[in-house]
Amino acid sequence: MILNASDGIQVVATAEGARAADVIRRERPDVVLLDIRMPDVDGLTVLRQIQTLPEPPHVAMLTTFDTDEYILTALRSGAAGFLLKDTEPEQLAQLVRTLAAGGVVMSPKASRALLRSHPGAGAPQDADVARVNLLSDRERDVLVLVAEGLSNADVGARIHLSTGTVKDHVSSILTKLRVSSRVQAALLAERAGLLSGNGDRAARDDGR
Repeated sequence: MILNASDGIQVVATAEGARAADVIRRERPDVVLLDIRMPDVDGLTVLRQIQTLPEPPHVAMLTTFDTDEYILTALRSGAAGFLLKDTEPEQLAQLVRTLAAGGVVMSPKASRALLRSHPGAGAPQDADVARVNLLSDRERDVLVLVAEGLSNADVGARIHLSTGTVKDHVSSILTKLRVSSRVQAALLAERAGLLSGNGDRAARDDGR
């Protein structure tokens, strides 16, 4: 009811358990909100199933189960976000729009779980973090804004690049960092210190 009442959003289907993946394949939605616990087949299984589609939808887990294990498994399985069911109704539509535009949505609890899963964050010997040094200055700028949850279009508007150019930068970033999702790239940005003052140049328009 909340989403159908929101401008520009149409709920095309609802489904539970074993039916969910088939319904998603048939309806081809832009965004899917998945509960973790459903009858017959759980949401994490459905998430893995739909990630095999040629053009999988943007998926966020929307659930009351906020244990670190659930959060980390969902994000490592390709979810673009993790939201709790106590999310304010007026925020939900905007979060769906962010997902549809390719952005990342994350509850504070999910963000903390990600950081806790890497207790050595920022250590010089961390090979994953060291790969951030492979990025160009412009790619670092884009990474900082991606880590803030901005879509490609919003990143482009912020630093005056076309959406296509931003998409190319994001693809290059994921390749260089050896990660498969924007969420994982955002975590590396946090661990590398790009979001704690060093990345504030991302908002600078220096014409590069």
